[in-house]
Amino acid sequence: MTEREAGTAGATPELAPEVSAEKRRLAQEAKNERQVWYFLAYFLFGIHIVAFVMIYAVRHGH
Repeated sequence: MTEREAGTAGATPELAPEVSAEKRRLAQEAKNERQVWYFLAYFLFGIHIVAFVMIYAVRHGH
């Protein structure tokens, strides 16, 4: 085994937890971003429903 291979072989176990932690962090970040977009979509949809109900109430109120 060359010195270069020995250096990378020894470094691999040390980097594996960091790499897996980074992958988990990126996966969680993507999930959180998707949840934010869903929340925004539901919020805007809800605002439109309320606005339509209010418009209906104003136009049909006596």
